[in-house]
Amino acid sequence: MPTLSQFLIALLQALVLLAVAPLFTGFLRAMRARMHTRCGPSVLQDYRDIVKLLKRQDMQPPAAGFAFRFMPIVMVATLLTITMALPVVTRATPIAGLGDMITVIYLFAVVRFFFSLSGLDSGSSFAGIGASRELTLGVLVEPTLVLSILVAALLAGTTDIGGIGAAISSGHVSSLGAVFLAGVAFAFACYFELGKLPYDMAEAEQELQEGPLTEYSGPSLALLKIAMGLKQLLILAFLFAVFLPFGSATDMGILSVVIGLVVFIIKIAVVALILGVVENSVARARFRLTPRHSWSGLGIASLGFVFYLVGL
Repeated sequence: MPTLSQFLIALLQALVLLAVAPLFTGFLRAMRARMHTRCGPSVLQDYRDIVKLLKRQDMQPPAAGFAFRFMPIVMVATLLTITMALPVVTRATPIAGLGDMITVIYLFAVVRFFFSLSGLDSGSSFAGIGASRELTLGVLVEPTLVLSILVAALLAGTTDIGGIGAAISSGHVSSLGAVFLAGVAFAFACYFELGKLPYDMAEAEQELQEGPLTEYSGPSLALLKIAMGLKQLLILAFLFAVFLPFGSATDMGILSVVIGLVVFIIKIAVVALILGVVENSVARARFRLTPRHSWSGLGIASLGFVFYLVGL
């Protein structure tokens, strides 16, 4: 059982990330606009949109069932649970029982399942297409995520995310080549999950990625906007915690935590810059080509597993 201090730290971490999630998505949009040499929206635009949605009426299609109605609450609650499990600023997980890689992967799967189910439950054909697309993407991407992090767990000798990160950062792994390949495959899969070009456009409601959100409005859509931004932030935090834990706080001292927070912000800024460069360098790819690209990530993860077996 977690102590009171551990629970409070995890809760504070969850609330802070929930609050800054719209700022993160707004920063990505503003930076992309600058790369297009246009003014673009303010980094605070997502906050304004959420406030507007909270003031509007929550409409639901007549054919919608319980999955459609409860999905925003389930999605936000599940993502907050993941937020309390991931080591974001510190090296160790805030709540050790939640910081297991299998638990976190299953929680992400729950988010995808309810997100897709809500599209099917809405009665909208477009939302149903988006839901089937989301499930297809999960089938293509999740094997790469699981296999790559499994390689890291086998090398570290633990399934605890904080323990894996500590083993990699300290160099106490037997195969650096396997770690490198697993990290590349994991980052490749994370790019799919972020919904960026050439595979999708995460901020466009008319795209298939957000097709299940077609019938949502008002406060429900506001919750989902926050949840989508929080999910992107958590995917990057997951990557940093496992394969790039360098700079995270090794203890709960104030100075160490502040340094860990600054390093985390720098990591996010660097990744945001890379995402912006990649998005502005590629064109939209047809969805039918996505399996060909996802197989490349699975191949890299498989090669990392082979490296683990031979000790390279």
